[in-house]
Amino acid sequence: MTAKEYLNQAYRVDQRVNSKLHQLESLKDMATKATSTLGTEPVSGTRNVHRLADTIDNIIALENEINDDIDHLVDLKRDVMKTLSQVHDTNCLMLLELRYLSFKSWDDIAAEMHYGSRWVHILHSKALSAVEKILEKNKECTKIH
Repeated sequence: MTAKEYLNQAYRVDQRVNSKLHQLESLKDMATKATSTLGTEPVSGTRNVHRLADTIDNIIALENEINDDIDHLVDLKRDVMKTLSQVHDTNCLMLLELRYLSFKSWDDIAAEMHYGSRWVHILHSKALSAVEKILEKNKECTKIH
């Protein structure tokens, strides 16, 4: 796994969590619509009751998935922070934290660091090289132990 792939893991999990949150919102909207529909239908409309129960089951399952994904995201971010703490260049460290922990865009990073976009990309290459060395060193250490 390259340094960039390693660092992008948290972003991908964050995107997955956000996608599931949108799905959850949609399911809750469906449940609300089903509930309001139930109130206007005759009592014999049991088909919608089962659909509502299924929707609620789906909501609970999705909430559990989201919680698991958030736990995984927290673990990933903690691992990335531990790795990044070994980067000695403070500019590289700041860039990596803004990009891979705060998920900022390149333009936002350039503005926040008061650099041009070209310099941000040059600094990013330097920072990735530093992380690559750290990952290699850590891999060697785990082989020894």
